[in-house]
Amino acid sequence: MGEEMTTKALNVQERLELILRRLYPTDAAELAADLMSHPLPSQQTLTDRQPAEPTHHWDAATAVLITYPDGVEDSDLVSLKALSCCLDSALGQLFSVVHVLPFLQASGDGGFAISNHNQLEPRFGDWGDLARLATGRRLMADLVLNHVSASHDWVKAFRQGTEDGAPMVLEPLSQQGWQAVVRPRSTPLFTPFTTTSGERLLWTTFGPDQVDLNWRNPAVLRAFVAQMDRLLSLGVTWFRLDAVGFVWKTPQTTCIHLPQVHDLIRALRLLLRQRSQEGTLVSETNVPQPENLSYILGGDEAHLAYNFPLPPLLLEAMVSGRADLLRQWLETWPALPPSCTLLNFAASHDGVGLRPLEGLMSASRRQALVASCNQRGGCISTRQVEGVDRPYEINIAWWSAMGAPEGREDPQQLPRHLCSLLLLLALPGVPAFYLPALLAAGNDRDRFGRTGQARDLHRPRFSLRWVQEQLARSDSGPAQIVSTLQRGLALRQRLPGLDPAAAMVCPDPDNPALLLVQRGQGPETIWALHNLAATPQPLPTTILKSMKQTGDGGLWWDWMGDCSLPMDPAFLIDPYQVLWLQRLP
Repeated sequence: MGEEMTTKALNVQERLELILRRLYPTDAAELAADLMSHPLPSQQTLTDRQPAEPTHHWDAATAVLITYPDGVEDSDLVSLKALSCCLDSALGQLFSVVHVLPFLQASGDGGFAISNHNQLEPRFGDWGDLARLATGRRLMADLVLNHVSASHDWVKAFRQGTEDGAPMVLEPLSQQGWQAVVRPRSTPLFTPFTTTSGERLLWTTFGPDQVDLNWRNPAVLRAFVAQMDRLLSLGVTWFRLDAVGFVWKTPQTTCIHLPQVHDLIRALRLLLRQRSQEGTLVSETNVPQPENLSYILGGDEAHLAYNFPLPPLLLEAMVSGRADLLRQWLETWPALPPSCTLLNFAASHDGVGLRPLEGLMSASRRQALVASCNQRGGCISTRQVEGVDRPYEINIAWWSAMGAPEGREDPQQLPRHLCSLLLLLALPGVPAFYLPALLAAGNDRDRFGRTGQARDLHRPRFSLRWVQEQLARSDSGPAQIVSTLQRGLALRQRLPGLDPAAAMVCPDPDNPALLLVQRGQGPETIWALHNLAATPQPLPTTILKSMKQTGDGGLWWDWMGDCSLPMDPAFLIDPYQVLWLQRLP
C-alpha cells in the first residue's frame, strides 16, 4: 500500500523511471527522459502531473472487426484500399474498431515474422493507405514484441557482427537452465545461425524463422516505442501486444509471464497514455485463465485481454449441444478494474487454443471436441511438453465447425453459427468478429494444400466484388450474418442491461441445452436465452417463475424477435434460437 500511495503522487515520468529502474537499472533515468521527450504534436507536456485517463476506451457501440490487410482483394486496388472500400460500402459502420493484422514486410507466419519494421508489404499499399483506413474509425495494429524474421536487419547485424552495442536479438548464454521453459511449439528452442565468429545459437520460441528479441537491451524498447509513435501518427490508437508473455527470459524459470513482462506493459501504458488519450493496449496471451487475467487485474497494464477460454468452451458447447461447462465458467466471470475489460471472440486468425481449457474441461470432453473438429475437416497443432507433443490448438474455420461432419448437409449450420456469434454481444466486455466468420467461409482446403500450414485452413481471402455481391443479396449467408449482428449491436446500444460493464449472472436453467445469461439489474435486466440444441426446448423454470410473478401487470418482450413472449409453459424455443428478454411495465 505504501508503494502504491507513493507512485500515485509521482508524475508520469517519475513513475516511468521507477518501472524502468527494475528493468534497466543503469539506464533508467536517461531512458525515461528520452522516451517521454517525444510526444506527438498537440499532446500533453511533461509538466502534467497526472494526465486524466478515460475510465473507458469503449462503450456499448464498440465492436472489433479482425481482418488481414489483404483479407479483401481487388485486381485494380492495393489491398488496404480494397479493404477500405469493403468497410465503407459493404459493412457500413458496423465496426468502430478494425484490427488490421500485420501489414509490414514479413517472411511468413501470416505476417507475424516481420522482416522490415519500416516498410509495408507493397501489395498492401503504403503508409498513406493505412492512414486513410483510419478515417472515421479506430484502428488496432500489432506490436509483435517477442520476435522478428530471421531475415530482419537485426538478425543480419548479429550474424555479421556489425551491431552497435548489445545485440537486438537474443542469444542464450548457455544451453543449460532452460528445462522449465513453456513452449507454444514443438520446434527446437534454439536455432543455429552462421556468423562471422562461427556458428551461434539464437532463441526461436515460435520456430526457426522467428528469432526472439533481446529485451534486456533498452534499444529494443526504444525501437518499439518509435514504432508505436509512427502508428499513432497514422491514426492507430489500439495496440495488440502479440505473444507478450514470452518476451523476457531468465534461466531456471518458465520464461513466460515473468515480472519484467508486466513491467514492460506498465511502461508502454504510461507512454501511450502520455501520447494519446484514446490509446488502448490489448494483451494476447493464449494461456490458462489465471495467467491471462494477470495482465488486466492490476488495472495498470493492458486495457483489454483476449478472452481465451471463451472460444474453446463455446465451440464445445455448440458442437455437443451442452452448455454446462460454458455456464459454469461464465459464473466465475472476474471482477475487473473499471479501466479494464475482456475482448470476447469466437473465431480468429489463430486456431482455437486448448491451453485455456486447463482446469475447465475433462480430458474425455476435450478429446471428443478434438475428434468432432477432425470430422469437420479441422487439424490439430501441437506443442512440446517435456519432450512429448501435446495438442495445442484446433485449426478449423468457425463456419465449418458449426456445420455437420464433412460430406453431410446441415440445415442448422446458419442458426447454430448465428447463435454462437450472438452470445458475444450478450457478455460483458467488447465483442470481436473475424471477417471470414462473418462471410460464412468454410475450411480453405486449397490454401492449406498449397502452404501446408494448418492455420491457413481458416485464413481465406475474398474478392471485393464477391463480398459486395454477397452482402447485397438478403438471402445469402453473409448478408444474414451481418444483418443479424447489425440488429444485435443496435439493440446493445439501446439496452442498458447489455452495457459492457453491466452485472452478469448465469442462472442454472435445469436444462443442459439452454444457456441463460442475465445482464443488468432491476427493470433494466436482460435475460439472454440461447438454445444450443438441434431440437425445440421449453422455457426454463427460471423464466417461467419470473413470468408468473409478473402476472397480468407486465409484459415479457423479446428484443431479438421484436415481439412479446407468451406466458405459456408450452412455449418452445426453436433450435439455436436466441431470445433477449425484458420485463416491461
